[in-house]
Amino acid sequence: MPDRRRFLGFLTSGAVLAAMPMPGWPAVAGYQRLLVLVELKGGNDGLNTIVPFADPAYAALRPRLALERHSLLQLDERTGAHPQLAPLQAIWQQRELAIVQSVGYPDANLSHFRSIEIWDTASRSNQYLEEGWLGRTFAGKAPPASYAADGVAVGSADLGPLAGAHARTVAIANARQFQQLARTAQPRDGQGGGALQHLLKVEEDIAVAAQRLSSSYQFKTQFPDGAFGESVKAACQIVAGGTGVAAIRLSLNGFDTHQNQPAKHADLLRQLAEGLLALRSAMQELGRWNETLVMTYGEFGRRAKENQSNGTDHGTAAPQLVLGGRVAGGLFGEAPRLNQLDGNGNLPFAVDFRSLYATVLEDWWGMPSNTVLGGRFERLPLLRG
Repeated sequence: MPDRRRFLGFLTSGAVLAAMPMPGWPAVAGYQRLLVLVELKGGNDGLNTIVPFADPAYAALRPRLALERHSLLQLDERTGAHPQLAPLQAIWQQRELAIVQSVGYPDANLSHFRSIEIWDTASRSNQYLEEGWLGRTFAGKAPPASYAADGVAVGSADLGPLAGAHARTVAIANARQFQQLARTAQPRDGQGGGALQHLLKVEEDIAVAAQRLSSSYQFKTQFPDGAFGESVKAACQIVAGGTGVAAIRLSLNGFDTHQNQPAKHADLLRQLAEGLLALRSAMQELGRWNETLVMTYGEFGRRAKENQSNGTDHGTAAPQLVLGGRVAGGLFGEAPRLNQLDGNGNLPFAVDFRSLYATVLEDWWGMPSNTVLGGRFERLPLLRG
């Protein structure tokens, strides 16, 4: 029988269902808690997202890009947030938003493709793994078989951290297209043999997944316009369907701001903030906010010094946002050490990104993390209750 991955490359429906898990794996009660990952594709400029305005090196390194202190949303006496993150201000004030500063990893790779692979697989910088960290998690401890899927990636054709040979995962490249598929696709009996039968079975799996993941719930929440807003809405519709899913990955593209960064970056942060606010509102509407953990990630941050094109180049450490009804809000990690840049002008990291993953696995889902992550990583005190 031809390899399943080969056939997945021919599918044009906007949804891909990966291989089914082997029987007999125990369900984990912790999967009743939902994880939502938000990928900031391209490498978000952390210094202009969470701004160390009190450090004189910030303005010195960025004579054109530095944000004025009076425009920022002040987080403490030394730190502010980009003004386009204003929709998240109430969540911050209610202590449901944690900001983890200076997140990265040793021997950082500045290639988009390799670095996001490291984040997706939770590998070392010199280690190559095929399965995503969530794919390995689901292979070891499967979500309940009654769930419509173990994980769903919305807004991108790749599965990223959900990739795994034994995970029931779906990639929805186009949220609107998937909703249409859910309304129109019908499972059918395949005809023929061999490769044709296999392909028809994949199509049947997609149709079944589409039907089970869809819902007709009418939200009172107003979702933002645009692709990211559509993805957030699709994710909330999946949760509203009530058929169960352990993890959802959303993607927001465009953060590779080498040129003319200010307007582009501001618009991206606006989309992010409005989308996260709508996600929180919808989860509250469903009574699921206390069982939802949202976490941003991306392949890297940007270089501390601005470039000659009014932008920033590939860098290393950056802040990540963690939101949820059980989140213990506040600033975590370390402020950017602008006086300790390396020979390439990049920031040192203070928090290994795998500490975020260990916190998810152990404190959110209640399972050991060392097997999935290939070692022990310090957990962060991001959760309460």
